[in-house]
Amino acid sequence: MNIYVGNLSLETTEDELRKEFTEFGDVTSVTIMNDKYIGSGQPRGYGYVKMASKSEGATAIANLEGKTLRNRVVNIVEALPLSDNSGTVSLNMRNYSRPHKKRERRNIIDKTPVMQA
Repeated sequence: MNIYVGNLSLETTEDELRKEFTEFGDVTSVTIMNDKYIGSGQPRGYGYVKMASKSEGATAIANLEGKTLRNRVVNIVEALPLSDNSGTVSLNMRNYSRPHKKRERRNIIDKTPVMQA
């Protein structure tokens, strides 16, 4: 189970977060998001904890939601999947074919078509 942890202090470390969740089960990974893409590397104040089973994750969420870590009340919820192939529309534009039609504009006065490219 993947768990979103929000409103983290910028000083919170992955080890501290792992320690909080380990009390409720096996933690497989901990990631605190940062600004590595813009170059600063500064923490963003949220992260993800992946737990081995859904039941352990649910127990951790129930017990840690609203807890104070480093003087901040954290928000903890089950993370939504990035994608699932159960009927969602793909945004892959390479597979999108748009028919190329010439647009037709009508003259307002006499209603005759005027062709445009």
